[in-house]
Amino acid sequence: MIIRSKAPLRIGLAGGGTDVSPYSDIFGGAILNATIDLYAYASLEPLDNGKIEFCIDGTGACLVLNSEAELKLVEGFELFIGVYNRIVKQFNLKPLSFRLTSYIEAPQGSGLGTSSTIVVSLIGAFVEWQKLPLGKYDIAHLAYEIERVDLNMSGGKQDQYAATFGGINFMEFLANDQVIVNPLQLKDEVLYELEFNLLLYFTATQRLSATIINEQVKNVKENNIKSVEAMHHLKEQAQQMKDSLLKGDLHHIGEILHFGWTNKKQIAHSISNELIDRVYETAIKTGATGGKISGAGGGGFMFFYCPAVTKIKVAKAIEGLGGRIQSFKFTQQGLTTWTSL
Repeated sequence: MIIRSKAPLRIGLAGGGTDVSPYSDIFGGAILNATIDLYAYASLEPLDNGKIEFCIDGTGACLVLNSEAELKLVEGFELFIGVYNRIVKQFNLKPLSFRLTSYIEAPQGSGLGTSSTIVVSLIGAFVEWQKLPLGKYDIAHLAYEIERVDLNMSGGKQDQYAATFGGINFMEFLANDQVIVNPLQLKDEVLYELEFNLLLYFTATQRLSATIINEQVKNVKENNIKSVEAMHHLKEQAQQMKDSLLKGDLHHIGEILHFGWTNKKQIAHSISNELIDRVYETAIKTGATGGKISGAGGGGFMFFYCPAVTKIKVAKAIEGLGGRIQSFKFTQQGLTTWTSL
């Protein structure tokens, strides 16, 4: 018997950064994101030899430990161990014996919510195996607590909810870790047109989001007026994006993305750099009407809105800067689990 799970990665269309505490606790945050058909997978095989094996598929990295109720953290396997420790403790389980393998279809640190999506997929495998009584909100919040509280990793709240729920969602982040996920019911032609006009581009660089997020948190705590005002505008951008999509008014999507990107760069210095600015300027010059970095910034994936028939022209221009185009489709399904007999 093998237990499987998969959870989708996401692109953040608007409001990025307003889901990070303390901004979301003080002012309330708003995000609009969409999951795409790139996934984090987990496969769990129960064992009876008193061992725990963690493997990262495609890298050859494996860790074998004796089964205990609480495992010490090991570099490179923090997410695996964090999920295991929390599951055993929260649900009062006896030490478990199993082999848990993870695989992801995008590089970590690429701005698509990879780490959080891995955590959600790992939790999903345990939920399927142990038949744990967890709903979508429970799983997403548990993933958030494992990363941000148990493992003390810097970041926001949107990625865990996107991976768990799937689809295109307007999310609200309030005080006391309250999150409201509002699925957008878009007309098919709006969804098709949005997908057709969005160009996803990997800069062939990766970054540590913690550095950027820590600067953002510092700016809010110190009431840096420029940074906080920019975050207010990002929250406003999420509402603008929601309204435009629900109305089917796609003509302003590029403008809304550009408005957000202009403000995003104000919340921390390292969000953009010379390469990112050059890619952005090249895309705009060749037909895109707006775009942004996906995730915290500093590298990873960018995407652009390319109306009419400008997509191919923009793609050729920015591919010349050393990155690559990533094909994708939107997905409506979030975390999925099953058992292979």
